[in-house]
Amino acid sequence: MSFTEKSCSDFTDELASKAPVPGGGGASALAGALGAALGHMVGELTAGKKKYADVEEDIQRLMKEAQRLKSELLVLIEKDAQVFEPLAEAYGMPKETEAERAEKEKVMEQALKDASLVPLEIMEKCCEVIRMQREFAEKGSVMAVSDAGVGVILAKAALQGASLNVFINTAAMKDRVCASEFDEKAERMLLEYTLTADEVYAEVYSRLRK
Repeated sequence: MSFTEKSCSDFTDELASKAPVPGGGGASALAGALGAALGHMVGELTAGKKKYADVEEDIQRLMKEAQRLKSELLVLIEKDAQVFEPLAEAYGMPKETEAERAEKEKVMEQALKDASLVPLEIMEKCCEVIRMQREFAEKGSVMAVSDAGVGVILAKAALQGASLNVFINTAAMKDRVCASEFDEKAERMLLEYTLTADEVYAEVYSRLRK
């Protein structure tokens, strides 16, 4: 049974265990998927309402986007687990001889790169969720604006969480050029989209507290 087919109780039990997967990457992908799902909820509560007829086309577009992102982030829960397994195996490879050490280093380097790419992809999807939630907060039903706010908070947490999974892998890479490339990509997303998420949250907060 895949992680996404498990109950919430079973998934969180596995997350709480000493099993290597799911871990922070899978948890981040799930948080992002929840953020996207809340966007779709805002759309469902807005679509077809006469009051929001002028933004109906935008809402329908956003709902399709939310459904796509939710599905893609759920897939990334599984993908994150899949790329971690070779890395875990690489750590356990023998290193008694020069040949064994060289082979281990080669396998580990590739595994670290692969294990960095998935959380980078999670981050990219979360950036899309944050952009989407900004529109939902602006155009969606006022009755669901808090859901857009919660969605953007979850997406921000997922973005930041996935970044840590990038950095822990790049820190161990021997190829510092590649590691720097991955780090810079992650930092750019963090710099722009944590700020965007904070802005959306602040807008939602001010509307609810006025």
